[in-house]
Amino acid sequence: MTPQFLMTKEAFAALGAPDLVYVRPVSAAQVMAETPTGRIEGFELDPSQTLYAVHRADGERLAVMTDRDSAVAAALAHELAPVSVH
Repeated sequence: MTPQFLMTKEAFAALGAPDLVYVRPVSAAQVMAETPTGRIEGFELDPSQTLYAVHRADGERLAVMTDRDSAVAAALAHELAPVSVH
């Protein structure tokens, strides 16, 4: 039997170091549902479109880009270490 334990968001974020971020695909529909309308005005998004989100280790979304390469480049430009998750 594998022992289980819970980690706080802060402890989980510290585990990956503050510079580690992950990039994962996310549907435009999900982004649209989770983002206040005023913050996405002026953007043309197809709900079936796949976007790429950059997240801190604790899960906080930092950015959403239209393609994976842009998401990785944005992370690197901010001196972060991106990893991919599927």
